[in-house]
Amino acid sequence: MFFRKRTPDPPPPILHAYDDDFEQVLADAPGLAVVDFWATWCGPCRMMEPILGEVATEFAERGVRIIKVDTEAAPATAELFEIRSIPTIVFFQDGEPLFQLVGMVPKPVLIREIESALEGPGEDGT
Repeated sequence: MFFRKRTPDPPPPILHAYDDDFEQVLADAPGLAVVDFWATWCGPCRMMEPILGEVATEFAERGVRIIKVDTEAAPATAELFEIRSIPTIVFFQDGEPLFQLVGMVPKPVLIREIESALEGPGEDGT
């Protein structure tokens, strides 16, 4: 009997940005970008990592990009967006911030917010 070694799944398509390249990474991700402000020591941030990986893979074909910004490695970027608590997830549309979610976000909530952002504003502009 032979056992095939399982081929590992490819890593999720997550981008990483720092102070010196955040604007360029964001510009290279036109459309909807979901930016996760996090830190290595943050427990809830680590809990978000597999959720973000799954979402990055599931929404890649729809043009959604997940970008991670370590607030300790990119303090100027975190300050620019007034990040006071982590994890904080900021949604950007074509480089412009739309809204943010603070704290651990369950996958269904994150998916709901992404779907809503992809649909765009309603007829009343909201």
